Amino acid sequence: MSVEVGNQAPDFTLPNQDGNEVSLSDFKGKSVVLYFYPKDMTPGCTTEACEFRDAQESFSELDAIIIGVSPDPIERHQKFVDKHDLPFLLLADEDHKVAEAYGVWKLKKNFGKEYYGIERSTFIIDPDSNIQREFRKVKVDGHVEEALQAIRDNQ
Repeated sequence: MSVEVGNQAPDFTLPNQDGNEVSLSDFKGKSVVLYFYPKDMTPGCTTEACEFRDAQESFSELDAIIIGVSPDPIERHQKFVDKHDLPFLLLADEDHKVAEAYGVWKLKKNFGKEYYGIERSTFIIDPDSNIQREFRKVKVDGHVEEALQAIRDNQ
């Protein structure tokens, strides 16, 4: 199944920052902002998470849930949530199966080294679990407002 706008979003189950299993299908009937990010505690990822945090109320007013996914383990997610007071779920995709299912596990280059990692991406999933919008190779600056607007546009 390919991840494309208009298609059903691949369901998954991953542990959250508290070690509880969370499935995408738990949120059927709500809009979901599913954002994939490379690593907890790094500058870009911290900025993105804090911008989602600061816009949480606006997303809630639209009946939208924010879910962050990275390959970090639960313990690191807990620290990230505590340090930045994040009011949404962070899911641990340690074997990057969900990232692969969404096509965001990519070969990356940094300082001449090649490695696999998450390509910062966001998927807006409608209440019927269909992908409404996708943002790939996300630039953090202004992205949260873009995601918010995408949900407004689809209501």
